[in-house]
Amino acid sequence: MKKLVLFAVLTVFGVATANAQAKKPVKKEAAKKETAAKADSPKVDGAGMVFENETIDYGTLPHNADGKREFVFVNNGTKPLIISNATGSCGCTVPTWPKEPIAPGARAVIGVKYATDRVGAFTKTVTLTSNAEGQASKVLTIKGTILGDDAPKETPKG
Repeated sequence: MKKLVLFAVLTVFGVATANAQAKKPVKKEAAKKETAAKADSPKVDGAGMVFENETIDYGTLPHNADGKREFVFVNNGTKPLIISNATGSCGCTVPTWPKEPIAPGARAVIGVKYATDRVGAFTKTVTLTSNAEGQASKVLTIKGTILGDDAPKETPKG
């Protein structure tokens, strides 16, 4: 009986120890992947900007739908990023941008509003002027199709 109890205790302890050991490498592996992801982000000596997406596809929208979207980016540099200007390729594309310096490693947003009162396909750009090292000018793109009032409605993208 003592042997059976001892065997049961050792088995339970062995399983618990095996489970605990199995979990440790998973945590270490996740930490390694997170560190590798941070290491993959290229650092710039000076100010920099890396966008999650440089093109926003509105998809197909109904006439007069919400035309606001956001470009998200990170200053991947070692110095503050200053965006001095943002201009749309026409009056139908109105950008907004942070007026304050963006600290190294900080995330920020470029807002854009497209005038969805215009019907048809569109491709427009927003040009940023900044102190980003090696890219004083950056072009972002928006595209999509605005349906007329008589066209069937589809679910918007983005």
